Amino acid sequence: MRGQPTAAASHGYTVVGAGAIGGTLACHLAVAGHHVTLVEADRAHVERIAGHGLVIERDGSESEAVRFAVFTPDNYPGTLGPVLLAVKAQHTPAAAAWIASRLEEDGWVASMQNGLNEDAIAEAVGRARTVGAFVNLNADVLRPGVIHDGGLGALALGELDGSASLRVRQLACDLAHWGKAIVTANIHGFLWSKLAYLAMLTATSLSNQEMAESVRRYRGLMSDLAREVCAVAAARGIALERFDAFEAGAYTPSTSRVDSEAVTKALAVWMATLAKKHSGIWRDIVVRRRPTEVPALYAPVFRLAGEQGVPVPLLARTLKMLAEAERGERAIADDNLDELDDLAERTAITTYR
Repeated sequence: MRGQPTAAASHGYTVVGAGAIGGTLACHLAVAGHHVTLVEADRAHVERIAGHGLVIERDGSESEAVRFAVFTPDNYPGTLGPVLLAVKAQHTPAAAAWIASRLEEDGWVASMQNGLNEDAIAEAVGRARTVGAFVNLNADVLRPGVIHDGGLGALALGELDGSASLRVRQLACDLAHWGKAIVTANIHGFLWSKLAYLAMLTATSLSNQEMAESVRRYRGLMSDLAREVCAVAAARGIALERFDAFEAGAYTPSTSRVDSEAVTKALAVWMATLAKKHSGIWRDIVVRRRPTEVPALYAPVFRLAGEQGVPVPLLARTLKMLAEAERGERAIADDNLDELDDLAERTAITTYR
């Protein structure tokens, strides 16, 4: 494939977006001996990293600080080789345009993000220089310069056309200090499975109880949310992939609601073992008091659902309630999940026969 370098890390990596995902992966790459440069828009985060390193805290072990060359986008001095893009989905078009103006001929961009951002990246840098990635890390930014690493999640890498490539295999190898990254010919199947899982996490963010407890108590609602997203994927002919304890195949249109709920109950048991107890979505609303990336994540899902004639009433209602919470018009409380659960039960009467 044109544009692929002979050695993916020959330039080192530039990580654009040093938040939970980008910061965690950057630290693992650096500790493994790879040259990593950070580009981050949050000036307080940049200043703290520049002065004290990026601190990774882990449960049951001492924290460690990793030193980086770190820049804001407006003072970055050079060109770009391989880029790991880890900004929030709503910032992808602007970040991709910034990268495109600096990307070297053999440079490329891997989307280490939630959602379906590859098309926006490809529009800026070209499809041949865009790599898909699925990331499900259990990390959070605690404060400027400090990230909590809650342990291994799942990570998959793949070319958009499903082909094998040196750059994807090299990146997976370079990430070995973090853990085993899957090299897949079906990156789209992973991305859509993550969107189904994130639909559950979006709903849990409307309550202050822990994610696992919300999923356990409202497993019918959570199952139905995942099923709506999976139905859109199925209409698009996308084969969904399993990751961690999320069994995407349990939420296909042909699966009974009883069977879906049983799998969701088991998912909640696994979630209860995670060090991360609340989603990043919840943290954005309650702790950081900033807009979430959820509308940007699901905009293409709603568009494709409309094109395919697939109803997604629970997802639409969940995002409406989330928007109200972001604006301060709706309190974060269990009543929100009760309201959604009532809609799920009423919808199930006509959906399941």
